[in-house]
Amino acid sequence: MTAAKPALLLLPGLLCDETVWRAQVQRFSSEANVIVADYGDADSITGMAERALSAAPQRFALAGHSMGARVALEALRMAPGKVERLALLDTGIHAVKPAEHEKRMRLVNLARNEGMDALCEAWLPPMVHPKFRQDDGFLKPLREMVAGFTPARFAGQIQALLTRPDTMPALAAINCPVLVGVGRQDEWSPVDQHEDILARLNGDAKMAIFEEAGHMAPFEAPQSVNGALAEWFTGEGWETSH
Repeated sequence: MTAAKPALLLLPGLLCDETVWRAQVQRFSSEANVIVADYGDADSITGMAERALSAAPQRFALAGHSMGARVALEALRMAPGKVERLALLDTGIHAVKPAEHEKRMRLVNLARNEGMDALCEAWLPPMVHPKFRQDDGFLKPLREMVAGFTPARFAGQIQALLTRPDTMPALAAINCPVLVGVGRQDEWSPVDQHEDILARLNGDAKMAIFEEAGHMAPFEAPQSVNGALAEWFTGEGWETSH
């Protein structure tokens, strides 16, 4: 009897879908049951985690990008026995900052008043490495991804971020291998933010910095991200940082 493939659950970030994970789905589908979560209209981190868990098998590796990493920590809190290993990419663990509500609602109002194309042009370029910001061919799939959302769904995801739960309890309780990864030029969630995450983890944790990549590292630096995820997923060559 052929053994079942191990499962890999991928959680996208704000205004993201399987597009961001495209290279990872392609890389790991031959050896894993790869699932990219769809949050639907969920407007809370907990609701997103519930949606992700409803599509997951009994045991799985869990990787989250940006907002998806916060969802991953909430899923881990809700179902710790199901998660075999955890990857947190281009993210943060801090609470809502004083000016964050105003900045995020400004984007929500832009989407409502001028449409998703206007929002995309304001929001997307700073999310990638400077070398990609004028590259229409590179940005085309990401622009199409953002255009696939509605202002209402975007507002729901912003609501989820502005009411996000405290991640510290879940972080402190992690007892599985953890990969912390970030694009070197991530201006939204910088490298030092991830160094702080790593410092708060106990045991089996490792950090990877993806060169020539911004906040959309899985899409911008697919080979580097796939290499780090392969070590994390299989355990081959996995050496922890502390």
